[in-house]
Parts: sequence; C-alpha cells; structure tokens
Amino acid sequence: MTDIPADLPLVIVAGPTASGKSALGLAIAEHFGGDVINADSMQVYRDLRILSARPTPEEEARLPHRLYGVLDGADHGTAARWRGLARQAIAETAVKGRLPVLVGGTGMYLRGLLEGMVEVPPIPEAARRQAQAMLSAEGAAALHARLDAETAVQLQPHDSQRVLRATEVLLGTGKGLAAWRLAGNAPGLANPVAWILLRPPRAALYARIDRRFEAMMAAGALDEARAVAARQDLPADAPMRKAHGLPELLEHLAGRISLAEAIRIGQLNTRHYAKRQTTWFRHQLVPRAADCLLVEETDLGEKENFKPEAKIFPFIVRYLLTMRWPAV
Repeated sequence: MTDIPADLPLVIVAGPTASGKSALGLAIAEHFGGDVINADSMQVYRDLRILSARPTPEEEARLPHRLYGVLDGADHGTAARWRGLARQAIAETAVKGRLPVLVGGTGMYLRGLLEGMVEVPPIPEAARRQAQAMLSAEGAAALHARLDAETAVQLQPHDSQRVLRATEVLLGTGKGLAAWRLAGNAPGLANPVAWILLRPPRAALYARIDRRFEAMMAAGALDEARAVAARQDLPADAPMRKAHGLPELLEHLAGRISLAEAIRIGQLNTRHYAKRQTTWFRHQLVPRAADCLLVEETDLGEKENFKPEAKIFPFIVRYLLTMRWPAV
C-alpha cells in the first residue's frame, strides 16, 4: 500500500443523514481540487444507490468519487475493511496532488481511521451466524453473561450490537475482544484534519428526512428493495440489510405491512438514527477535534440556497494556508 504523507491535509464533512454532506463534499472537492472519499457504511454497497442516498451518476462523473458502491451486498463490510480501503484511497489521492475530502456520517469509521482500531482477524461466517442465532434465541443479556470477564466488564448487558460483536470475536477466534485490544491497535493517522460538522436544527432535519424518503420512493426505492429480496445468496445477517428504509420495504414486499406503513416506519427510524448520529458527533467528535467548523444552517441540503463560499470555503482556505497546501 502507498504511504500517506504525514503532512497531507484532510477535510472531513460529517453529520447526520440528510444534512447535506454529499452536496457540500462535492462543492469543496470541486473548488479545492479534491477527490471525494465515502465514509458512509451503506453507500459502499452497490445494491443500494437509491436507499443509501448515494451521489447521482451525474454527480459522481464530475470528479473522482471513491469507495461508493465498491462492495457487493453479500459482503460483510466492517470498520476495519473500510479503514484499509480508505487509507488506500487517501494515498492514491495524495499521489495525484489532490485534496482528500472524506464525506459521511459513520462516526465509528472515521474515528477508527484517525485514532486507530483493534486488529481482529476476519470472523468466519459460521461464527457470525452462530452468534446471531444465539442472540435471537437468548437475548443480549444472556450472551453478555457468556463473555469472558475482561470483555464483559467493558460492555453494557443490553447493548445488543456490541455484545453480538464480542460474541462473534470470542466464537471466531477463541479469544475475547478485550484480549485483542490489549494486543494493540492498527495505528491511526496523525495527519492534520479540518472537520466540518453539519448540525441543522432538528425540525428542519426531520422534515428533510421525510421529504428525501418520499423522493427515494419516487426514484425507485421499492424496485431496489425488490431486487435485494430476490437475491438468494444474501446472508440473513448481511450488514446491508440494516440500511434505513430497506427492512421496512422488505416487510411490505413480504405482505406483512402496507406500503404507507413501510414509508412511515422508514421515515421514523431514519429520524431516530439521525438523532443518534447528532448525539455521537457532539460527544465523540467535538471534544477531540482541534479544527472544527460547526455549521447549523437549515438550508445546506437545499441546492437552490446552497452557498458554501459564505462561511465554509473561507474556513478551508485558512486551514490549507496554514498547511501550506499548494493549490490554495
């Protein structure tokens, strides 16, 4: 893998879903000569262009967009896998003399890239399936009780996702997650980073989420879900299945709920997810980020009102001048 220069500046556009990250990332990359690098855990899947709100083919054609649609829906995308792909994409962008602009709302991916993460061997499919079956049959608290003591003390018994992951690691490697953490992390990046954190008012964000879901339906989201449902090779625990809106549409296609109910629940679950994202970035990012611009305007996602040059571009110019970036 090509090395990443230690003084390479990075720009990261983060925030909750539907806050306008993709449009802003594209505008920044066009203005400052950059490549857009995806940092969204669902936009990596080629099956979900519509439901994951990927940039359009026309937008992707305007300049290099990396790590969009690079995995098949049956692949088990993880933070570690994305980290490796992202490091390669950043290095290749640097070789071209272009600015890496990372765009996405998957905070754990971004933190793993910058701060390092636990190196755990790939978990066999059989172990993942066994852990999922145990969770379904026994519940998170019972699985928590089965973990090694060192790992269990670090987790809440009802945190089903983290307990499931710890169980997979224990079954798949024979060693607890805590022991892997003690063994050392994959190193993070020490590069300078300019963070742009989007945090529009909640009411405006929720309204955008609802409108975007309706637009997805008009663009063919149901057909996209139908294609996923038709895949016989897609594991029941494939991470792609968790894409917001997809489970609800699959329930409708199976005849269990109406289309109107699927849309209502999909919008509701997406709003709940946006709230969790906002909370995560507030508590996990803001205390860590030395150079962060908080953007709370309501119109970032509305293209007719989109004017990043008013506040965002000057922030990036100052940052890149400090870094002596030649393209400024």
